[in-house]
Amino acid sequence: MRAHRVRALLMGGQACVFYGAAEFSRDTDFAILADAANLARLRKALAELSAEAIAVPPFELKFLRKGHAVHFRCRHPEAFRFRVDLMAKMRGVDSFDKLWQRRTTLQLPGGWKCDLLSLPDLVQAKKTQRDKDWPMIRRLVEADFFGNRGKASAARIRFWLQELRTPQLLIGVAQKNSRLARQLSAQRPLLRMALAGEIEKLDAALAGEESAEREKDRLYWLPLRKELEQLRHSGG
Repeated sequence: MRAHRVRALLMGGQACVFYGAAEFSRDTDFAILADAANLARLRKALAELSAEAIAVPPFELKFLRKGHAVHFRCRHPEAFRFRVDLMAKMRGVDSFDKLWQRRTTLQLPGGWKCDLLSLPDLVQAKKTQRDKDWPMIRRLVEADFFGNRGKASAARIRFWLQELRTPQLLIGVAQKNSRLARQLSAQRPLLRMALAGEIEKLDAALAGEESAEREKDRLYWLPLRKELEQLRHSGG
């Protein structure tokens, strides 16, 4: 991706590893800029990987812009059978231009750099109906909290109040930053329970929050899944 100047941001399980919440992943997920010039560069990168499109939908701008994921399997000897999944639009996630502005860039061994979704954007992207994503969200935010609690910026504290899913930690952060927690409670009402130290009510509210997000994701994917079924039946 770097060599061909593809505008792409690593997300999914491998991005979680970089943020300290290890997850075994058999594929590489990218958020990409869906325009003709970027897709031309992306096609060259995929050709170098001997990557072939698998399943549906086809690798076309119109499907990426609707929110579909496009899947590839690599045949290059150094990445044999490795899967690459591409998305340009996700539920509740900002446009690619905004994601790019907020990206995290890491220096890798050998001099390579890697662009990732920012941690808040990665957390938002993982609010799906999949069972495996919610424990990962919890681990991602916990890892950020334990790694930065001694030097937390105002923006980071706000992020923790908005996204922590561990009742005990959320109570601690809310009570230590009560003014901000009260302000944010208009957006996240369960912060009132955190401020009051009502751990059982907070635990139930967190479960309700997760359930509501899962349902939003299910409804978001209904028309997309229907379109995929139509493509499968028509042969793509």
